[in-house]
Order: sequence, then C-alpha cells, then structure tokens
Amino acid sequence: MAVLPVNPTRMELTRLKRRLQTSMRGHSLLKDKRDDLMKKFLELVRQNKELREQVEEKMMDVYEGFAIASAVMSPAMLEEALMLPKDRVEVEIGSANMMSVQVPVFTFTHTGGQGDLYPYGFAFTSGELDDSVAALSQVLPLLLQLAEKEKTAQLLAEEIEKTRRRVNALEYVQIPTLQETIRSIASKLEENERSNTARLMKIKDMMIAEARAKEQSA
Repeated sequence: MAVLPVNPTRMELTRLKRRLQTSMRGHSLLKDKRDDLMKKFLELVRQNKELREQVEEKMMDVYEGFAIASAVMSPAMLEEALMLPKDRVEVEIGSANMMSVQVPVFTFTHTGGQGDLYPYGFAFTSGELDDSVAALSQVLPLLLQLAEKEKTAQLLAEEIEKTRRRVNALEYVQIPTLQETIRSIASKLEENERSNTARLMKIKDMMIAEARAKEQSA
C-alpha cells in the first residue's frame, strides 16, 4: 500500500489521525446513503414495472379500438373526427429533493373541454372510436407518471453509482493509505525515540565514567 509523502512528525501524525477519523465517518455516512438509495431505487423499480404493465394494457385497448374504428370508418371520416380535439393538457415540470437528488415532478392540468372528451358528433362515428378516445384520456395521466418515475429511477441510479465509487475510493484507497502512512510515521517516531534514548544513556555513561575518573585522579 502506498504511503503519503509527508514529514514524519508528531504534528503530521495528529493531522493524519484526524483526517482518518473524518474519512471513516464519511465512509460510514456514504454507505448508509447508498443503502437508502438502493431501497428507494428498488421500490421505484417495482412501482415502475406495475405502472408500465398498466400503461401497456391500456394502450393495447386504445390501439385495438382505433384499428377497429379505422376498419369500419373511412380514413377521411376518422381524420375529420379527430382533427380538432376539445380537451388539452398542460404539463408543469417541477422538482423535489430525494436523498440529495433533484428528481422531476410532473403536474398536468386540463384546459379546454374537460368532461367532453369527444370532439365529434356520434352520428357518423363508431362506438370503438368512442372507447379508444375514452381509454386514451385515462392512459395519459399514467404515461406522465411513468415518465416521472423512469426519470427518477435514472437519476437515482446515477447517484447510486457515484456514491458507490466514493465509498470504494474511501474503503480501498484513501483509508488504507492513511492507515499505512500513520503506521509508518509512528514507526519512525518510535525508532527516533529509541535512538534518542540510547544516545542519552550513552552520554550518561560517559558522564559517569568521566566523574569517576576525576574522583580517582583526585
């Protein structure tokens, strides 16, 4: 494991120990955030799957109805019936904070002829067309919800990946490097202390020997 290029001093050792504590605390917080994000992501994927199945089922009904209507009505009559819709939908896009991730929030409002879905008279149109228009009006809110949840899932997946990389960088690179550097500095400081102790003992022995020599000569 690599060792940081720092001076082996007690001040540097104290600084690195504080940095190691901060890194370990950050690692724990990021792991908790990653786990919470995964829980929310999996729940969102489940909801998204259920919603997609509902949308696909309703869209099949819409397509089948339009297919039958186009078979019993002339193309000109079908185009004329659907040329000027009475109902309009406006979508407002907002955002919400989910685990520090800005996710989209879609709000839609009807403008125009809400409650009157059919922009045509019933004299020259088929019942299948009526059913398809009604089914399409029901599937639109589900489509917006599906788009919202899919975009949210995409953003959460990106955040999970970024958090995972940060956790791995702390766990496998930064924290082991700091620990190895701290051990290296502590070892060098202990070695210096032993050298100083041996030097002091040698000086003490020399002073004692010198004092005895003076006593003998006196």
